[in-house]
Amino acid sequence: MSVQTQESSLALTAPRPFRWRWPEFAWLAFLTCGALAVWGIFRAQFWLWQYIILALWYLGLLWFGLKWPHFRSLTLTVLAISGMGVGLYGAGLNAHNSLLMRYFFQSNAMFVWMSAAIALSAAGYYGYLFRGVQWAGDWGQRFAWMASTLGFAGLAIRWRETYLGHPSWGHIPVSNIYDVMVLFCAMTILFYLYHEEDTDSRGLGAFVLPLVLVADVFLLWVGAAYHLDRIQPLIPALQSFWMKIHVPSMFVAYANFYISAMAALAWLLKEKGEARDSVLARRLPSLNLLERTFTGTISFGFLFFTVGTILGAVWAARAWGGFWSWDPKETWALIVWLNYAGFLHARSQKNWHGRPMAWWAFTSLIVVTFCFIGVDLFLGGLHSYGKL
Repeated sequence: MSVQTQESSLALTAPRPFRWRWPEFAWLAFLTCGALAVWGIFRAQFWLWQYIILALWYLGLLWFGLKWPHFRSLTLTVLAISGMGVGLYGAGLNAHNSLLMRYFFQSNAMFVWMSAAIALSAAGYYGYLFRGVQWAGDWGQRFAWMASTLGFAGLAIRWRETYLGHPSWGHIPVSNIYDVMVLFCAMTILFYLYHEEDTDSRGLGAFVLPLVLVADVFLLWVGAAYHLDRIQPLIPALQSFWMKIHVPSMFVAYANFYISAMAALAWLLKEKGEARDSVLARRLPSLNLLERTFTGTISFGFLFFTVGTILGAVWAARAWGGFWSWDPKETWALIVWLNYAGFLHARSQKNWHGRPMAWWAFTSLIVVTFCFIGVDLFLGGLHSYGKL
């Protein structure tokens, strides 16, 4: 590795200085006003856990927004788009009497636009990786931002739409495979964009965005073939406060686990291609940065997977009378947890690194995918409501 490359790598891994300026103070004020508004509107319904969750959301969004300025822009854009959609519904407009609602501000229409942005983003990143076209990579990044923004805004509008059939139907839109696949696509792209900025390279996008595109095709299929894009009232087992925090926590974990698998695959291909000075070797981040990416995403995902599993156990105790019942979903969640616990143990205590860890992170994709999708599709048990 050249001295210049080493210096560039060290510059990327060095901690970034943080200074409080007016955008940071504005973000602090914005979140504080938002938290106070939520408390003022819903405080009559609050109990201990609601206060804890509100505080955690406040601190988490504050930290992420201070650490990553682009997240602040995303949040404000999502709020602006979803606010317009909710406002139009409040004005009496809907997909039947407004073309604007039918082709854009309705959640399902927004998810179609998200799908188009994902496809264009994947094509752009491919153009960068295999043709070396810088503008294609730049457009891939722009479409990735667009896709994530539309996904989150569409979910916010869909939350409002759950109240349209009947006020008692209202619920956070994470109740079926269609909804959570939208969340998965938007969340995975968001975390990828953070790591793209961290590594200062477009190459990994040609691995992550095509994977998101596969998830998006599955999303469109379950919507068209099984009509899961239609909003239905919740079954009793899902009518719980815990769904609002358990499911998002798990999908933060899933998003990071999938990014780790793609970063590990990129590591393996780059290592093989360096001997031949291949295209992958030239346009992917360094092996050190890729290893840092798949290790960091596993660590972050493992934290949220642990929290999400604990929250799921509390929810199970309230819904079914016991914290653990060896249901297929619970069993596979334990397998996933043990798999990544073993990875982190080998990394920190045995000092394993390089190729063995890359293969471990990549092949973990099989275990995670079966826990995420396979159990819901093919196995029964207490989580059989997730089957097609």
